Amino acid sequence: MGLAVSDPLGITAQGIETLQRKNKRADFGRLERIIREYQIKEIVLGNPLRMSGQEGTQSQKVAEFAEELRRRFQLPVHLWDERLTSAEANRLLRENEVSTQKRVQAVDRMAAVLILQSFMQSRSIT
Repeated sequence: MGLAVSDPLGITAQGIETLQRKNKRADFGRLERIIREYQIKEIVLGNPLRMSGQEGTQSQKVAEFAEELRRRFQLPVHLWDERLTSAEANRLLRENEVSTQKRVQAVDRMAAVLILQSFMQSRSIT
């Protein structure tokens, strides 16, 4: 799971790490430390919609995870369309001549940056 945070003004997104999922207890423990360390006020999750824009099994699982995050951390959790973010992340990494091995490791983090940046840009427009 790629992770990204914004600067205090909510202008830019920066990738911080990739969380290797283990089990709920370990995953939520790590997320709790990150929330404290970066003083997270809101969470944005990529919503894996189908290309048609319809929800599928994966997006339902993400919605359930979002609800669990809301209950556990008492923070607003937003779902944001993540269609094509992995493809865009791969393209950007390839253009910047990141090696294939490093690209595999960086795609989730880059996708998280793209999702958060897109979410923040949508807020600045309104």
